[in-house]
Amino acid sequence: MISKDKIKEVIRYFQDYASKVELSPRPVFIEKNGNYVFVGLRRVGKTFMLFQQIQHLISTGVPKEQILYINFEEERLSELTTADFQLILDCYGEMYEHKPILFLDEIQLIDKWEKFARRLADTQYRVYISGSNAKMLSSEIATTLGGRYLIKEIYPLSFAEFIERKGIVLDKNWLYGSERLSVIKAFEEYFYDGGLPELLFFKEKRLWLNSLYQKIFFGDIITRYEIRNTFAMKLLIKKLAESVKQPISYTRMANLVSSVGVKIGKSTIIEYVEHITDTWLVFPVSNYLGKLLDKESNKKYYFADNGILNLFLFDSQTSLLENLVAIELKKLYGDEVYFFNDNYEVDFFLPEQQTAIQVSYSLNDIETRKREINALLQMSKRQEIKKHLIITKDEEDTICTENIEIEVIPVWKWLLNH
Repeated sequence: MISKDKIKEVIRYFQDYASKVELSPRPVFIEKNGNYVFVGLRRVGKTFMLFQQIQHLISTGVPKEQILYINFEEERLSELTTADFQLILDCYGEMYEHKPILFLDEIQLIDKWEKFARRLADTQYRVYISGSNAKMLSSEIATTLGGRYLIKEIYPLSFAEFIERKGIVLDKNWLYGSERLSVIKAFEEYFYDGGLPELLFFKEKRLWLNSLYQKIFFGDIITRYEIRNTFAMKLLIKKLAESVKQPISYTRMANLVSSVGVKIGKSTIIEYVEHITDTWLVFPVSNYLGKLLDKESNKKYYFADNGILNLFLFDSQTSLLENLVAIELKKLYGDEVYFFNDNYEVDFFLPEQQTAIQVSYSLNDIETRKREINALLQMSKRQEIKKHLIITKDEEDTICTENIEIEVIPVWKWLLNH
């Protein structure tokens, strides 16, 4: 059993550390009296979001002694079990008279954490929780938490955050000055390497990204879900990366993996895809017109970060472009992002915004230009569309045809317009 002294030592250490750690604040709205679960990919910045909220509370007059931060990956607490949750509260109560504000980092590593989280909320504690595993959002856990927590998804840095951390300051006329070239140069790095905050501090970016992916693959997928067919899982993720722009069914996934000599059934593929999405490595987008079965079984899958996707690709530009747009739309509109497929395909459809979006690396090729425009025209006859967009790598234009206006915009400019 872990000793009380060790727990108290960790509590005291993190009160000092969290209040002083240097941060680059990220824009996030937090309800004053809400309890939160922060979720997302490994290394996306969930822990620093907890620290950011700690420092915000201290700046508003909350004494740092009222902060109870526990990181369940902390090696000094490796012996912690479900039975020790109450011991943490007891140790804090022996140290201070405050009712603590709890920050529980990577809590999903301890079994039955959700019951403890519910008890804290029921007894009027303020609680902030982080975790890498999307099973924290499963129906069972959602039922257990009973609406007591708000779910806040944390994403890689936006392009606006990225250039700010690169020291690029934009005024209202930046498009017409030297800053434009700085933005475009920074975008090349963001486009290929992604937006995970820690990556900014590394020169060997691909090496760091590969190390992170291996930790996600072996730690968050293979070990956690006790996957025996490691090779099949590795192949499946590679096939998902290579298929980013196309809808792909479970049957096709099974055939693709089996075609290289690893026999695998459809039911196993369904289970594997669930595990991959549960670790926030990929996220699905459904066909707006699809029937219920098709919506669930024939989706597009995008990677949560361009840098990780780029580990799997050769000639990656077109896939990275669409993936980056998907990440931004997911961040802005959550599950209200679709593609539209009915003998023609529009890459993204936002029904509530009545917006249709095509993604094309370049429109210089006449056939490509006709195809992208025609899909938007066809869709406008089926749906009420107020905004038509074609997002490109570098090109900009306004196309007026058949009484609709299509805005062609470079992806870096589109990202900064939000």
